[in-house]
Amino acid sequence: MNVLVLGSGGREDAILTFLAEKNPDIRLFALPGNAGMEDKAVLLPFCATDKDAVLAAAKANGIDFCIVTPDDPLAIGMVDHLEENGIACFGPDGKAARIESSKSFAKDLMRKYGIPTARYEVFTDKDEAKSYIRRTGLPIVIKADGLALGKGVVIPSSMEEADEALERMLSGQAFGESGKKVVIEEFLDGPEVSVLAFTDGRTIRPLVSSMDHKRAYDGDRGPNTGGMGTIAPNPFYTKELQSEAMEKIFVPTIRAMEKEGCPFRGCLYFGLMLTADGVKVIEYNARFGDPETQVVLPLLDGNLLEIMQATRNGCLDKVGFSFVDKATACVILASGGYPGPYRKGMEISIGQNPADWIFFAGVKKENGRLSTAGGRVLGVVAVDDTIQSAVGRCYEAIGYISFEDMQFRHDIGARAIGGLNGI
Repeated sequence: MNVLVLGSGGREDAILTFLAEKNPDIRLFALPGNAGMEDKAVLLPFCATDKDAVLAAAKANGIDFCIVTPDDPLAIGMVDHLEENGIACFGPDGKAARIESSKSFAKDLMRKYGIPTARYEVFTDKDEAKSYIRRTGLPIVIKADGLALGKGVVIPSSMEEADEALERMLSGQAFGESGKKVVIEEFLDGPEVSVLAFTDGRTIRPLVSSMDHKRAYDGDRGPNTGGMGTIAPNPFYTKELQSEAMEKIFVPTIRAMEKEGCPFRGCLYFGLMLTADGVKVIEYNARFGDPETQVVLPLLDGNLLEIMQATRNGCLDKVGFSFVDKATACVILASGGYPGPYRKGMEISIGQNPADWIFFAGVKKENGRLSTAGGRVLGVVAVDDTIQSAVGRCYEAIGYISFEDMQFRHDIGARAIGGLNGI
């Protein structure tokens, strides 16, 4: 069986790893992939958003099943295009992917079906948006309506900063068309939780929870990034809260999408906030999170390919899987300056390493040597009995890795560990 994974980051490297683990006889392909995946998959050097090129590559290589993971291909209907031409896919179609590609669609869905989330309004006019913020006051959250690589959220510390964010977004300067409509919503406070869930449009099966670390610098300071590290499971997400989320958020979301004529099949990401008023949705993603995938899949006790096929075929309730009673940590090694401008082409040195996995993201090969080629470069992952020991092993492993301008957070998991110790 030939399986194609669309994408080129650490998330895709993790998916390739765990597909191969339980399915040694399948042949794996990655489009476009990266140089760190060469020992796992055949790399197809095409653009993941070029629908015709992806289809042609899939046909030429006899692809039986395609896993579409990045947000952009999902939003433009890559799954629709491949399925219409005989390639079975894991991932939502374009209509269902709107739950991520349009925040206003997602917020309106939640309002209509009573799914708990922050109060909000949607704006395309900057003066109306500014006036609204002055009426409501700070703190407030400003979000680009469309896709923005995980960076389209601003929590302004002053009215001047809010005005600047609105000017840059609504003019198209910050995120192009994605920012020309904004969602302004109530600021929620509490621990954040990420939950990935498989769903075939009727059945929903959540995976182990995780905690992402979006800010670039220690102490949750600096600009938002695509994610600087994760831990799983999230210790703040108790069994009682899991039950609440299932009853009030997960199942209602799947039912709402079905009623709206766009049933969701694939991996649905729930970004949650544990507030004093209960669990609320911060955001949905229409795909596996990155780097959440890197800590959740190591704890999955089941055949990832079989689960994905059942999700696509509408029989998820017929596939059994469970989770290992361990903890996982991932620390992202990034290029200096990320998420702002950064240099590329820095040679990467990886010594004898005590990590369980190193997942490759922004890398390339030059003269046979691995070098940096993106903002997030590597994900160092360890599994252990506790979060504290898993995190410790990650940082021990980082001591064996180097490249010029290497940037990483030193406090991944600190809030979770502190919470466990009652701090």
